[in-house]
Amino acid sequence: MHQNSNSSLLSQRAAVVLLLGVLAAVAATALTVLAGGALASGLLAGGGAFAAGVVFFNMIIA
Repeated sequence: MHQNSNSSLLSQRAAVVLLLGVLAAVAATALTVLAGGALASGLLAGGGAFAAGVVFFNMIIA
């Protein structure tokens, strides 16, 4: 039962919001590690930045 062969898994808006969240996470991780933090600390900072970024970009992108 296939409704529409043209339907996509994610909308363009959702893809952009998630992409910006991932970019924020990568930037936060890289900056934390480059500042002398441990990799685990960088990954934790990146996870927080991803969550905050997704919420923020979801609010501002109409």
